Amino acid sequence: MEAKDSLDPRTVDAVVRQLQSFGLPATLVVAPYIGPEARARLIAADCGYADSTGNLRFVSTHPAVFIEASGLSKNPWREEHPLTSLKGRAAGDVVRALCDFRPPYGVRELVKRGGLALGTVSRVLDLLTRDATLVRGERGAVLDVDWEATIRRWARDYICLEANRPWQYFDARGLATLPARLRDCGELYAITGSLAAVTRAPIAPARLALIYADDVDALARRVGLKKVDTGANVILLEPRSSVVFERMWEAEDVEYAALTQVAADLLSAPGRGPAEAEALLNWMREHEDVWRT
Repeated sequence: MEAKDSLDPRTVDAVVRQLQSFGLPATLVVAPYIGPEARARLIAADCGYADSTGNLRFVSTHPAVFIEASGLSKNPWREEHPLTSLKGRAAGDVVRALCDFRPPYGVRELVKRGGLALGTVSRVLDLLTRDATLVRGERGAVLDVDWEATIRRWARDYICLEANRPWQYFDARGLATLPARLRDCGELYAITGSLAAVTRAPIAPARLALIYADDVDALARRVGLKKVDTGANVILLEPRSSVVFERMWEAEDVEYAALTQVAADLLSAPGRGPAEAEALLNWMREHEDVWRT
């Protein structure tokens, strides 16, 4: 008898060869579920099978035995495939929560605090555990998160200007006065990129403003931005996820995206964005008590 966690038609031949090598008069393969195609291949190879849904076939000549029963024709359990990328919106939401909240915490606590889906959390935790950016306890609780390595891992798959819808604008009054105008605009926004990083780890004046906006057109009108095809100094981002507006911070009554979001956005930004990200990550390492809950 050969027991498998799963069995599909592609692996049947290898399993049969393994059983035939024993030289026994009757053989049996068991698995949680064996589909119709795999069962047909096993029958053709004179091999028995049994699964947890009731599909069963066992044949023996000495002594003479023939048992056959039918179970389910479709797999009743959803087959989970290992997550290999953090590109998706839901995966990014989980990464933000892991980095924003200081462990330890249980999986269900993380789900509740971040407003996340349990299945997505589990799959992201499995990926990051394989990548050795976090440590889990015996019961699955998150004991430690290397938040910097996690952000860098996220930025390998997440590109700010591709994941969110960008709109190009020109601010004739310049970026120096833009934060003050945003303060009184009455719209939901979050400054990210260079204009946010310069408030914590300045390396040079910001030349391009990246701003998440709940209503791009309304925000542009209120702060006096002109839509352009080239020569933009402001990019308004229509976010793919509302997480960009969560756990924001203020400076002089101006709203900024969480530093974890800013760092990831800069790592994938053009120009000197990656250099600004490195400076910001250095500041975050030295001031973790300031930004991490």
